Amino acid sequence: MSTPSLLILPGDGIGPEVMTEVARVIEWFGQKRGMAFDLSEDLVGGAAYDAHGVPLADKTMEKAQAVDAVLLGAVGGPNYDTLDFSLKPERGLLRLRKEMDLFANLRPAQCFDALADFSSLKRDVVAGLDIMIVRELTSGVYFGEPRGIFEEGNERVGINTQRYTESEIDRVARAAFELARKRSNRVCSMEKANVMESGVLWREVVTRVQDADYADVALSHMYADAGAMQLCRWPKQFDVIVTDNLFGDLLSDAAAMLTGSLGMLPSASLGAPMANGRPKALYEPVHGSAPDIAGQGKANPIACILSFAMALRYSFDRGEEASRLEAAVERVLAEGKRTPDLLGEEGATPVTTAQMGDAILAALDESL
Repeated sequence: MSTPSLLILPGDGIGPEVMTEVARVIEWFGQKRGMAFDLSEDLVGGAAYDAHGVPLADKTMEKAQAVDAVLLGAVGGPNYDTLDFSLKPERGLLRLRKEMDLFANLRPAQCFDALADFSSLKRDVVAGLDIMIVRELTSGVYFGEPRGIFEEGNERVGINTQRYTESEIDRVARAAFELARKRSNRVCSMEKANVMESGVLWREVVTRVQDADYADVALSHMYADAGAMQLCRWPKQFDVIVTDNLFGDLLSDAAAMLTGSLGMLPSASLGAPMANGRPKALYEPVHGSAPDIAGQGKANPIACILSFAMALRYSFDRGEEASRLEAAVERVLAEGKRTPDLLGEEGATPVTTAQMGDAILAALDESL
């Protein structure tokens, strides 16, 4: 197979800073593990608007469609708050997801032992936590039609439409069941079948997929609001959670904070396999652009580095190298090195963004 291609989109705010550290990690794997990548870089979000007047240029979209994977930093910032909705930085990210048809968003919520005390929940509730939330990403209320703000009588009304087809539910359910087979063989499907027809269809299709092809995987159903409560009460009851676009957005952010910091959490957005067998894929940290700390060396690069680890595992079939990188991150945290978002414990060693990158590279060297 030819050299794998990776498009880097640093984006806005702290995006370029954290991506710099990822680039160093990618270089390490090339030099020390013989893993060469065909790298290219382009603009997205506010950076793309400043250069091209749009949050994602057509040529950049063409590049994203052609490469094996896209790695994105973050988009957005207060400078763009007054732009028309269609030009806001986030529209660039949504266009990537939609046009690449990245229907399965994988959001792990893993609590490293060294950070268990950073969660707002008690240590015994979150220590050892390892959940995978599979969020449907290209349909539902964020994309359904009709949508917009309309005049109705003497006032305005905002409309968004929750819409799902059987095939859209089927494919994301299969993604969740396949992941569960590589984990603890349990899936919990969350929706609101008690009040939403789309939820009724969701539950029916997920059940049908499990009955037909995944009888070996345990399936349970839960209303999404009850699921949010259970995530706060006893999150370790879950292994893989599959849910729709809106509920997945909410539930994955709630699960993210169980781990102590948004700066720790990666994500993968996957689509159908390409001709070379690799899935269409975009990897990005869960955190935002954090413009208030941009350029100050305070950003935590771990979420973006772990997003590259997910790329190694899901796009490039190098699970052993992904585990090597994840173990290096865990070693650095166990040593007490902390960016500002993780400070607060006695004995912690404050480090900058670049120093955290240095420490992870040193831990990778020790793994050889």
